[in-house]
Amino acid sequence: MNVFERYLTVWVLLCIVIGIALGQLLPDVFQAIGGLEIAQVNLPVGLLIWVMIIPMLLKVDFSSLSQVGRHWRGAGVTLFVNWAVKPFSMALLSWFFVRHLFAPFLPADQLDSYIAGLILLAAAPCTAMVFVWSRLTGGHAAFTLSQVALNDAIMVFAFAPIVALLLGMSSIVVPWGTLFTSVVLYIVVPVIMSQWLRQRLLARGATALDAALVRAGPWSIAALLATLVLLFAFQGKAIVRQPLVIALLAVPILVQVIFNSALAYGLNRSLGESHEVAGPSALIGASNFFELAVAAAIALFGFESGAALATVVGVLIEVPVMLLVVRMVNRSKAWYEQGIQHS
Repeated sequence: MNVFERYLTVWVLLCIVIGIALGQLLPDVFQAIGGLEIAQVNLPVGLLIWVMIIPMLLKVDFSSLSQVGRHWRGAGVTLFVNWAVKPFSMALLSWFFVRHLFAPFLPADQLDSYIAGLILLAAAPCTAMVFVWSRLTGGHAAFTLSQVALNDAIMVFAFAPIVALLLGMSSIVVPWGTLFTSVVLYIVVPVIMSQWLRQRLLARGATALDAALVRAGPWSIAALLATLVLLFAFQGKAIVRQPLVIALLAVPILVQVIFNSALAYGLNRSLGESHEVAGPSALIGASNFFELAVAAAIALFGFESGAALATVVGVLIEVPVMLLVVRMVNRSKAWYEQGIQHS
């Protein structure tokens, strides 16, 4: 992991402080930035999201989809957890924690918005950081790449319907036009642009692609941090009034990550899949494409919404929680392989 990835939680905390301070000092400036919209899409944030997402999608080789069948059990488990369990389990967890258990401690007018943000966070499987987590567990590189490519292909078609279904089940009004626009802007267009650029670079050789990925990495992280500063500049007053909100929203995210990673890991073990496949399968099943979630939350509900704040909490705890899962996967390797030998 590079220094930005390793200390992402620290950078996010700094963005919270800087964003809140700037929001209090320069409220007119940030109101003007928030007003730069076309069809409910904020132009500065839209640009930042592209700079954030495209370098990550540049790593994805969709030709690797042909390798999915080689580890069909691990792929099946990952798809089951990502698309049949994870979004729905988060909807249930957010209903329990936000609507009931923590409701007395949260702003009553933001409960629906918090739930929407948590659902958006869970509806998009992680893309870029999965490669890091897989490497740290000695994961099968080809499986990881093929699974990410498959999830991204599915996400183009499944993200909007799943989000709309779960928001509807939670009695949250779904702005279909804005949701469709978000999918086109933050999934379809970046996928097309990244793959076009990838082919152009590969035409000059693999070293050209590798060099471009190294150069683009800091830009992606910088765009993420700039987006967070903007978010917290708008969320500053609400956070100062309710500092407990961030800690409470982190609870269902933490529970969801542990539950889904354990489920995927256990299912792979019961099916006799190798540890080098089970590790990345569990990690892909647990982590989130938080960049997309942040973008969709802003587009659907606005900068100052509880939904946007909930997705940012996902960014805040992503690294420490996923490093915990990595540690659990590595430490349990002997137990895992012993179970396969006995099956």
